[in-house]
Amino acid sequence: QVQLVESGGGSVQAGGSLRLSCAASGYTLSNVCVTWFRQAPGKEREGVASIDSGGSTSYGATVKGRFTIFRDNAKNTLYLQMNSLSPEDTAMYYCAARLRGTYLPCTVRTTANAYLSWGQGTQVTVSS
Repeated sequence: QVQLVESGGGSVQAGGSLRLSCAASGYTLSNVCVTWFRQAPGKEREGVASIDSGGSTSYGATVKGRFTIFRDNAKNTLYLQMNSLSPEDTAMYYCAARLRGTYLPCTVRTTANAYLSWGQGTQVTVSS
């Protein structure tokens, strides 16, 4: 059974850090494109950070330099290290994996509906 399970969300003050995890079962994360998305109330789901099977990464403009996406292949787990958090980072964070087609680029610009597998999400709340 293909499954993604996120964890690590919580409440933090501005300037703080959090590390999100996305554990996969049913397939190997290092073989597929995986992206962290987030969605704030009333806003569209946006790509935050992507990593492809070769390890190349892509970041959204608002998080570049503050967030880092990486994998632990032995644990088949994806991470998102988030530093210097601001209230604007408050959102539900999701990991998504497995693009519908190999022709689709593995970047944060690829839309959410291009992914086959989703986790249930983890809430991140940043207070000022």
